[in-house]
Amino acid sequence: MSANLPFHEFSVAAILDGYRAKTLSPVDLAQWCADAYAAAEPHVHAWECFDADRLMEAAKAAAARLAQGGAPRSLEAIPVGVKDIFNTADFPTQMGSPLWRGFTPGNDARVLYDMKRHGALVPGKTVTAEFAVHALGKTLNPHSVLANPGTSSSGSAVAVAAGMVPVALGTQTAGSIVRPASFCGVWGCKPSFGLVPRTGTLKTTDSLDTVGYFVAHAGDLQAVFDAIRVHGRDYPISHAALTDLARQSAPSGRPWRIAVVRPAAVWGQAVGYARDALDAWCARVGKDARFDLVEVELPAEVNDAHALHSTIYDRALAYYFQEEYKRAELISPVMNQLIVSGQSITSAQYEQALDLQVVAARAMDAFFSGFDAIVTLSTGSSAPPREQVEVPDSALIWTLTHLASVSAPAFTSPEGMPFGVQLVARRYNDPLLFRLVGELVERQFLPAGCNPVAGL
Repeated sequence: MSANLPFHEFSVAAILDGYRAKTLSPVDLAQWCADAYAAAEPHVHAWECFDADRLMEAAKAAAARLAQGGAPRSLEAIPVGVKDIFNTADFPTQMGSPLWRGFTPGNDARVLYDMKRHGALVPGKTVTAEFAVHALGKTLNPHSVLANPGTSSSGSAVAVAAGMVPVALGTQTAGSIVRPASFCGVWGCKPSFGLVPRTGTLKTTDSLDTVGYFVAHAGDLQAVFDAIRVHGRDYPISHAALTDLARQSAPSGRPWRIAVVRPAAVWGQAVGYARDALDAWCARVGKDARFDLVEVELPAEVNDAHALHSTIYDRALAYYFQEEYKRAELISPVMNQLIVSGQSITSAQYEQALDLQVVAARAMDAFFSGFDAIVTLSTGSSAPPREQVEVPDSALIWTLTHLASVSAPAFTSPEGMPFGVQLVARRYNDPLLFRLVGELVERQFLPAGCNPVAGL
């Protein structure tokens, strides 16, 4: 498989420029996508279903619109991989489970509807872990087929990493965007909780489920975010934050204030090369006067984040999947175990955990009064072997506290496998986070694109 497929070379912004200059057409993109699928899919199994003919017909319609003088929309004819927990009008939504095989909802999830309004095309559905939980599916890591691709949103991450699409939708309830982004060497974004509508999307946990995405180029983070987030005064809290220039503008007259955190719950389990990589990166960035990096401890309110998350997560799974559990023989062992665990959690324990989640989220909001962003590892190692449990990471802390986070493909293990650095911002400060990423890319502390696949 080529390491230089077109979607690794061309950002969404560059594609739109190509439309304007008439050096590219939507039909070109559809053909690239189909060719990349044919070359890579037999090796990585990222897709649950893929329809090249449907994609080409939609691309021809987009080309005709542009030929008639239509202006390119922000995602004009961009092929987008869609994790198979989002409703799709044109494809089944099976959620990685034999219990839902062949289910066709007949509508699009709100996030997908919004992407289509901005011109996006859907070639098919990407593989998800069963009910977006933990059981590994058929998808293989393109950097090493023996390595873990990151469960849950792995199909979407792999579709981007292998150059089959430039953008793919995912979700995160613990670390299901950050982890596959890190393991597969692509950019992954978990927006602030509540900014992306979840209508028409599988629900697992009300206070944790977050819709996000993967891209091949850092410069595309903002464009996808703008296409899928809620807009306007009907969402007064987020609208006020997102339109507040004091919150969203890059600092002027002072450096970026970045907190370097090594969460006690996970840092000791990170492998040596990963810890060394973060330390070396921070030392290098810290020499630039534009960035003020300070090592700090997280608030005490998040010290028990992993246990708190487990209580909320397991109890919610037991509630939402009680009907599926009646056919436990068709559910994976790990899902059965989580449901059984959740059944033992009382309503009082669950409600207390939700209250403590609010306390933790408020503590992190106060934490950001002194900082523009946090930097830490995305994962405690590169992708482990498929049969090995991943090293615990900090991603669920930011999910639990509703923060914005981005995993950047910054590092390579001694074996040549990618893993990421994670940048985290205050809730609703997503645009500020993208501006920080942009400066880090501009100053060559982060790559503009994703970690190329060397071969299979």
